[in-house]
Amino acid sequence: MTGYILAIDQGTTGTKVLIFDAEGNVRSRAYSEFTQYYPKPGWVEHDAEEIWAVSHKLLHEALTNANVQPSEIKAIGITNQRETTLMWNRASGEPIGRAIVWQDRRTASICDELKARGLEDVFRSKTGLVVDAYFSGTKVKWLLDNTDRLRESAARGEIAFGTIDSWLVWKLTGGRAHITDYSNASRTLLFNIHTLDWDKELLEILDVPEALLPTVKPSSHVYGYTDETVFFGEKIPIAGIAGDQQAALFGQTCYEAGLAKNTYGTGCFLLLNTGHEAVASREGMLTTIAWGISDGRVEYALEGAVFITGAAVQWLRDGLGIIKTAAETESLAASLDSNDGVYFVPALVGLGAPHWDAYARGTIAGITRGTTRAHLARAALESMCYQTRDVVRAMERDSGIKLKEIRADGGAVANDFLMQFQSDILGVPVEVPAVTETTSLGAAYLAGLAVGFWKSREELSAKWKVARRYEPQMNEAERERLYEGWLKAVERAKDWERH
Repeated sequence: MTGYILAIDQGTTGTKVLIFDAEGNVRSRAYSEFTQYYPKPGWVEHDAEEIWAVSHKLLHEALTNANVQPSEIKAIGITNQRETTLMWNRASGEPIGRAIVWQDRRTASICDELKARGLEDVFRSKTGLVVDAYFSGTKVKWLLDNTDRLRESAARGEIAFGTIDSWLVWKLTGGRAHITDYSNASRTLLFNIHTLDWDKELLEILDVPEALLPTVKPSSHVYGYTDETVFFGEKIPIAGIAGDQQAALFGQTCYEAGLAKNTYGTGCFLLLNTGHEAVASREGMLTTIAWGISDGRVEYALEGAVFITGAAVQWLRDGLGIIKTAAETESLAASLDSNDGVYFVPALVGLGAPHWDAYARGTIAGITRGTTRAHLARAALESMCYQTRDVVRAMERDSGIKLKEIRADGGAVANDFLMQFQSDILGVPVEVPAVTETTSLGAAYLAGLAVGFWKSREELSAKWKVARRYEPQMNEAERERLYEGWLKAVERAKDWERH
């Protein structure tokens, strides 16, 4: 088919718009960061109107860069930072305050209360998730409890709740569609991943009115059409939605049970396709919906969610000012023969899988008079790999599947030191695909399938190609010695804030 697919990749620190051709190649890319708000320790917020303004600007920029006319776009796919929560007025379209970002920890006490009431198993059995401030449900409750008269307005159906995908679809369609997909719904603590419905018992526990909630549809589906005033005079089908990590799994063509990918971004997210079986975790992993295609069936994944990886490097740059660019960490790390016993546990917003400690805080251990900024840069990169190993080992115990390789994507895969160390500390090969924008590509693939731009997943799998493959070069004794030091440092970081 002639034409192109456009993908909006709305991330935690920035938004990208990419245009893909029929071969899955990037025709153009436009990117912009947006403002991060930290009003209190542990709180993280975004301005939803700014996200929309940035996204709309980038639509025009990407089309211009590609010399593509709006009429040549056959479908739009959306992928998004998942658990970030916002509400808006249905009549005016105005957001109710700022969006609460997935990293935000303000609802940790609500989670503690739910656990104390013995409700964690109820949530886990229905949603596949742990009770943690990471997810949307407690954020929704917090907004309803802490915003004047909001609960009453919500009960009357005047307010819409959504994750960022829902907000973008609402804006793109001129307020005609209040929609989300299975993958995003499965991250809310409100959606039953087995019955594929908003769960009335969970809504009652969290005191969330059902009138707030979007309609849930498959991840590859025509949800609506762009408003002509929004998309340059054209009515283009919005036909694919997936949370960013599920989109990356789809873009990496991990369509068979047992295939896994790891995405290195603000956080780090390892997903293992488990097919049509929702594998219950005993090791702190999440059971999540990978995607649903239009035939009505969904496929599941086990996920290990690490909250801070690339954001640790961003903190070295913006918070400490010891590097000017993220790329600088590679040469700094490589300038050392070893980490000299320095470990950085980047629990800047608590620890995610497999620890799930909302009260952990960032810790740098092993500092001596000889420690330099190179050690901190190396420790930040190594922490991404250690945290990935934490997740891989837990996931292997859960699934009974020994991972033979990992497909890697995200901005950090350009860092050769990081990718080699990841292979070394795991003891398995790490493969980087030729097209590294796999999150955006996954959203494009889902949208293209829905409109017949691509015919099948088999066609998409044939397009996947390896650009670089990293083989382990570290001996087993060194691997275990380094990892033992990491585990010791993690214990120092745990349960810090509560005391």
